[in-house]
Amino acid sequence: MPPKNPERMSKGDGLAAAVAGLSRAAHSRGWALGTSGNFSAVAAREPLRLLITPSGADKGTVTEADLVVIDGRGARVEGSGPPSAESAVHLAVVTARGAGAVCHTHSVWATLLSDVAAGEDGIAIEGYEMLKGLEGVDNHDHAEWLPVIENARDWDGAALRVAETLRAHPRAHGFLIRRHGLYTWGANVGQARRHLEVLEFLLEVVGRTRIGSRA
Repeated sequence: MPPKNPERMSKGDGLAAAVAGLSRAAHSRGWALGTSGNFSAVAAREPLRLLITPSGADKGTVTEADLVVIDGRGARVEGSGPPSAESAVHLAVVTARGAGAVCHTHSVWATLLSDVAAGEDGIAIEGYEMLKGLEGVDNHDHAEWLPVIENARDWDGAALRVAETLRAHPRAHGFLIRRHGLYTWGANVGQARRHLEVLEFLLEVVGRTRIGSRA
């Protein structure tokens, strides 16, 4: 159960440790190098409180003590660092999907394919066994559509486009931001991590396949 008083939640609790661990794991896989990427989890629903990695932090060294708590408007209510610059996007995903955790990575393959697929407004991934790792998918014939959203400087404004995209594609487990990276989510940190691993694997397979077909 989330804490009744999230403004005084412990940074050493299991949720904070899980988010920090996810950040470090993504960095170790090359998906969130340097200060790129951000990770969050819902600490409370009423009122909404989101535990999120701070802006400018090295995702390979983040600890639970570094995380900050924001409210439903993105304002910091606990912690000392500035919240992620893309907090509004995390909040949009949580609101639109009822997600319990959100991952954003800047992997090589997600970045490349987000540009390649931008002209088609997205990329279709189908026929791969790994698709069964996505929640609600029970066979490899599933066709996963990852929409592509244009990059932005004003993420508060871009969050509106994210919400519109998620409404237009209710079955999507993630989306790409052009020349930027991947967003995915889950009901909890464990499911979000699984979706991240599955989608990053599939994006690399699709990317390598496309390159091989042009050789």
